[in-house]
Amino acid sequence: MPELPEVEVVRRGLDDHVVGSVLHRVEVLHPRAARRHELGSLDLEARLAGTEVRAVDRRGKYLWLVVAPPGGDLARAEAIVVHLGMSGQMLVQPTTAPAEKHLRIRVDLGDDRELRFVDQRTFGGWAVADLVDSGGSLVPVPVAHIARDPLDPLFDVEQVVATMRGKHTEIKRALLDQTVVSGVGNIYADESLWRSKIHGARLTDSLTRPALRRVLHHAHAVMGEALAQGGTSFDALYVNVNGQSGYFDRSLAAYGQEGLPCPRCGAPIRREKFMNRSSFSCPRCQPRPRVRRA
Repeated sequence: MPELPEVEVVRRGLDDHVVGSVLHRVEVLHPRAARRHELGSLDLEARLAGTEVRAVDRRGKYLWLVVAPPGGDLARAEAIVVHLGMSGQMLVQPTTAPAEKHLRIRVDLGDDRELRFVDQRTFGGWAVADLVDSGGSLVPVPVAHIARDPLDPLFDVEQVVATMRGKHTEIKRALLDQTVVSGVGNIYADESLWRSKIHGARLTDSLTRPALRRVLHHAHAVMGEALAQGGTSFDALYVNVNGQSGYFDRSLAAYGQEGLPCPRCGAPIRREKFMNRSSFSCPRCQPRPRVRRA
């Protein structure tokens, strides 16, 4: 799945190109693209047609467009929650551009442009949801339980540190727990832990507050650097609204670098199994915690 920087790149592109546009006509071209919308494709098309995009927001990896009647009260606003899934793309194209092979939703913006949702693997889709208050921000109901991410201006480092200290779990599991801190996927968890010289199996309640702050600081830094380069693109399907891929994968120090020398000490990066995926770390800089015997 795309990571937070990829989603933020898409959000910024939509913010530049779609906010203020009216959705004149909405066509769901594949039923799976609307399967998360309880009332189905026809209801989704009808509810969105004629609305105006007022904002494009994100929390963690969750992306949504705020829509309301043109010039109307934002009290009537709703959210188009966009699930990018494994291969979802949000593209802004001229109406004359040929339809993409895996085009799932087409929206006429009324100015010779279209907003297109393209999804080869059909794991993604759109759904319309109500907006509710969550910690002082309006978010769609399905996103209300998600914690803020390190790039959020209102992210509270001390609160997250206290939450982690109160848990007896591995630090990498805590980083991937979207109710603790959102948006830190497998790639950026490994990179943050490498920069912090902490193995992902270290327990959160065994780490000091400064150590946990350091991990969160590096999570913010590494995702900010990836965002500046357009995200981490391992898959040609991960593109922004103009169809351009990111290239931060060339800057990764640990993730995916099995057998290559650690950029800091030269030891070969190791790969270990973790929750049906892989973790990458330096055996010298990030020693595994010792197993305590009874």
